Amino acid sequence: VQLQASGGGLVQAGGSLRLTCTASGLTFSTYAMGWFRQAPGKEREFVATISWGGTTTYYADSVKGRFTISRDSAKNTVYLQMNSLKPEDTAVYFCTAAKTTATIYQRQGNYWGQGTKVTVSS
Repeated sequence: VQLQASGGGLVQAGGSLRLTCTASGLTFSTYAMGWFRQAPGKEREFVATISWGGTTTYYADSVKGRFTISRDSAKNTVYLQMNSLKPEDTAVYFCTAAKTTATIYQRQGNYWGQGTKVTVSS
């Protein structure tokens, strides 16, 4: 299984970025997908997850209303649209796959990508 994340970069506070994660080696339409992030010196934390059918999403309180997760099963791709970015969103963002949104959140048997760095300047 490979999860290739991209789209990170440097952006000013208040700006937007869209992260993309393309999956291979798994039956994408049967996996929930998600994003976690890890800031320097901090533990990896949950950001968002989407069910295998795309009908259910969950967000961390810190990003709710600003970030949107979506998926395109025809392209084996999951997206994270990040708006109204804040300096505290600075982190390496990791794409992850697991069988359900619950197991995404609980990190049970997840597949992980290599991460893409997001830096938000004030």
